Amino acid sequence: MKILTEEESFENGLLEYPQYTKPQIWEDKSVPDVLLSGDHAKIKDWRLTQSEAITRDRRPDLWQKYKKFKKN
Repeated sequence: MKILTEEESFENGLLEYPQYTKPQIWEDKSVPDVLLSGDHAKIKDWRLTQSEAITRDRRPDLWQKYKKFKKN
């Protein structure tokens, strides 16, 4: 059994992106259209963008390490 950790929290130095399940609308919040699109490349980009934003806002220490790592 192979365990995939490529998208696990902290595996790439970032906090995890938001997770959505059914129903598509809950407490006046909806699942972003990109996640319903089926376009895997756009979904991957959205996840990375979200992870970067969450990390930058909530964990500036991890964000600084990520930026240094990303430059190399």
